[in-house]
Amino acid sequence: MRSKQFIYLMLTGCMLLTYACKHVSEKDIKDVKKEVANTIAKATSGPGFILDYTASPEAVQLFWQDDKGHTFKSFDSLEQWLGTKNRHLVFAMNAGMYMEDNSPLGLYIERGIQKRKINTRSGKGNFYLKPNGVFYITKDKKAKIVTTEKFVASKQILYATQSGPMLLVDGAIHPKFTKDSKNVTIRNGVGILPDGKILFAMSKSFISFYDFALYFKEQGCLNALYLDGGISQTYLPEKDYTDKGGNFGVMIGVTKE
Repeated sequence: MRSKQFIYLMLTGCMLLTYACKHVSEKDIKDVKKEVANTIAKATSGPGFILDYTASPEAVQLFWQDDKGHTFKSFDSLEQWLGTKNRHLVFAMNAGMYMEDNSPLGLYIERGIQKRKINTRSGKGNFYLKPNGVFYITKDKKAKIVTTEKFVASKQILYATQSGPMLLVDGAIHPKFTKDSKNVTIRNGVGILPDGKILFAMSKSFISFYDFALYFKEQGCLNALYLDGGISQTYLPEKDYTDKGGNFGVMIGVTKE
């Protein structure tokens, strides 16, 4: 991911140098950056430029705060806390949008306890690009993704996080996504595979909403949810993603002894 960002900066610099002999406005600079980002997105699109991880529902947990109410924020602090429980991270990913204090922007359920209520408001930003949705895991080890309007509260829900927008709804790409969009960034999301397993994915480079949704569709997912963009990060040592930093709200984790 870092290498892609480096290429982005280098290409932006080269294109700006091309205009060095001209009067360049702030709008020109923004347009150049968008052009570079879009060029990279097209050049690096496809399954090979997606980092993915598949897990069974029973292996997945959500984390936000420790036993004393301190927010983890980073993979490193989560890993240290897990160490006191004789557990270690195998996989971790940021799990939805959050407010300035790192608290969930929408519904959050952990170990069967609702810690934040569902957010049905309208507003600006990706979270409110409706339909948004909820990713949840039930006590009988089933994973589901539904639109916010179709979510039904239940005591059988073990974990849940709300985010938006939905990437796929019943196999259809979100109606507001466009093929040639120049709105590109690093993105991560979650989908449910035909066999019931959970597919987590993060783009290794800049990607549009449409192309990211298309990736989940091509893997056979009927429903998929966008988790975040720009700040997206994955900890997956088996694929050499070992950065334990971050400043998140809720995190997804798979652990082992």
